Amino acid sequence: MSEPLALKLTAKDFKSDQEVRWCPGCGDYAILAAVQQFMPELNIPRENIVFVSGIGCSSRFPYYMNTYGMHSIHGRAPAIATGLSVSRPDLSVWVVTGDGDALSIGGNHLIHALRRNVNLKILLFNNRIYGLTKGQYSPTSEVGKITKSTPVGSADAPFNPLSLALGAEATFVGRTIDSDRKHLQSVLRAAAEHEGSAFVEIYQNCNIFNDGAFDQLKEPGTRDDYLIRLEHGQPIIFGAAGKPNSQVGGRDGQFCVVHPPGGFGLEVRETASVRPEEIVVHDATVSDPAYAFALSRLPGLDLRNTPIGVFRSVDRPSYDSAVQEQVATAKAKVSETPEQQLAGLLGSGDTWTIL
Repeated sequence: MSEPLALKLTAKDFKSDQEVRWCPGCGDYAILAAVQQFMPELNIPRENIVFVSGIGCSSRFPYYMNTYGMHSIHGRAPAIATGLSVSRPDLSVWVVTGDGDALSIGGNHLIHALRRNVNLKILLFNNRIYGLTKGQYSPTSEVGKITKSTPVGSADAPFNPLSLALGAEATFVGRTIDSDRKHLQSVLRAAAEHEGSAFVEIYQNCNIFNDGAFDQLKEPGTRDDYLIRLEHGQPIIFGAAGKPNSQVGGRDGQFCVVHPPGGFGLEVRETASVRPEEIVVHDATVSDPAYAFALSRLPGLDLRNTPIGVFRSVDRPSYDSAVQEQVATAKAKVSETPEQQLAGLLGSGDTWTIL
């Protein structure tokens, strides 16, 4: 078969005529612009793309995309998108949700969509706060967080969204940041190419109710020592550049990730204190989610040692393909005569002949 003709769409083609109504300075603007700029790369007609959202600031997203879309109900976007994806395999289905929408009322829908490996691209905007309802703590707010609903500090232990997704054995898991368009689009690109559930957490700043929540990962003075940029097939090295280290492929970095001696998981060490062969080489295709889970547990409470990039990308048959195969099998049986269907029914399971 010949390759499909390029559609020659641009970012402008994906901008709707709706006024964008987020607070000035909100990180959602940057994510929207990055997605609109990225969409033409898919070479998919706009009428074959659908954005489904739940409730929250992030869930305004479908209004601003010149594609099909649905602003659904609180926490139910993965369930609605599942039905759409399974029944319409010709569509590219994207879910846009927030930390409150996805991880509170929508927690069960999210983990079961990931467990089933439904062919969805799920973008979770994490600002660690409820923005739409004016600043209550969310399932990702840190312990001790003072908000309108926790005036003396939150007593809840927060979710780690990536650990949750990996616990559900999501086949694609990534993390990126609203302000880094190049990195954001690279993760979106990888997610779009994945067959099955792709879960992407996007750290997003709420400048009204939780301003500066991720400043350590963005400010030039701290970001190099806090961020771990994962690259498949490359040693995991990070930190402010020092002297070139030719023993690890010429890559610079004050810190690295290693397996702790005699222990489990991963830990961060100074690069100069370990042998080059001890440094972990990132492999997103490891079938067991334990490796990616260990990566997700590296960040401290102060966001130090935060990995971004693709944590896991493995192949597993999608839920959609399994259901479509069942439907095809059922349709094939319809061609049987009533007599054949009755004989098959009577002859199924255990049978006895009575003399």
